[in-house]
Amino acid sequence: MNFLKTTMLLAALTALFMVMGFSLGGPRGAILALLVAAGMNLFTYWNADKIVLKMHNAIEVDNTSHPEFYTMVERLAQQAQLPMPKVYIVDQAQPNAFATGRDPENSAVAATTGLLNMLSYDEIEGVMAHELGHVKNRDTLIMTMVATIAGAVSMLANFGMFFRSNRGLAGILAVFIAPFAAMIVQMAISRTREFGADKAAADISGKPLALASALHKISGQAQRIANPVAQRNPAAAQLYIVPAGVKQMFSTHPATEDRIAALQQMADQGGSGRGDGWSSNADEIGDMGRLKRKRSALDPTR
Repeated sequence: MNFLKTTMLLAALTALFMVMGFSLGGPRGAILALLVAAGMNLFTYWNADKIVLKMHNAIEVDNTSHPEFYTMVERLAQQAQLPMPKVYIVDQAQPNAFATGRDPENSAVAATTGLLNMLSYDEIEGVMAHELGHVKNRDTLIMTMVATIAGAVSMLANFGMFFRSNRGLAGILAVFIAPFAAMIVQMAISRTREFGADKAAADISGKPLALASALHKISGQAQRIANPVAQRNPAAAQLYIVPAGVKQMFSTHPATEDRIAALQQMADQGGSGRGDGWSSNADEIGDMGRLKRKRSALDPTR
């Protein structure tokens, strides 16, 4: 089913790319846009993780440079029955996290320094379990490819606003509407995907209320603290656990309040979060859970 969704979504975005090409260059422009989209799809498939990680200047960490964080991800991956992903840290104030890669065998998870500084151990664990949920559900490929192609559609639209040929109302509408159409196509799959990753996180970590607490904290700060990557490429906002700087109407994620309510319901169904490994208090071990970071883990010269 996920393969079918990926195929349909990429076909829709490729069609939008061709519409943009036609509006700028007629039939030849459409053919050129098709070739570019096909090449972009192929390149992105093999280099999805590298594109996203380079975009964020992410620094890979291991059991030596950042043992507590790395060990946490390693344990969660084992609980999820997943291969160990590569682990990265992004030196950024906004609290957020994301996963990328074309499949579980070639995946990576990343968290920002803002997130690691803000949350308790349990909450960080819930967030990273959510990202591993994306890996387990094989969402990471489609997330990265959509971000790349939707970003290209928006870039082509901006180009067309200044250099479009005189093709009447249809060409003008294509230039202005295609980016919004691409966003709608993203939303059709992205919102259900986040609920699925939240559920997977509850199963992997056994702490749905810790994730709920983390979402509450992150959502407030993510709107106040700038995200340079999302500002340069708005399509990248859908990669994060909580999108930043995006109106709810255009968000690829469901409302945070709805996600928190769903997690609370999971905890209730699991015995009110007590007695079965599901924590009912996200701050129970907050004092002992602060991650210790080493400067070398974030130093790009190392």
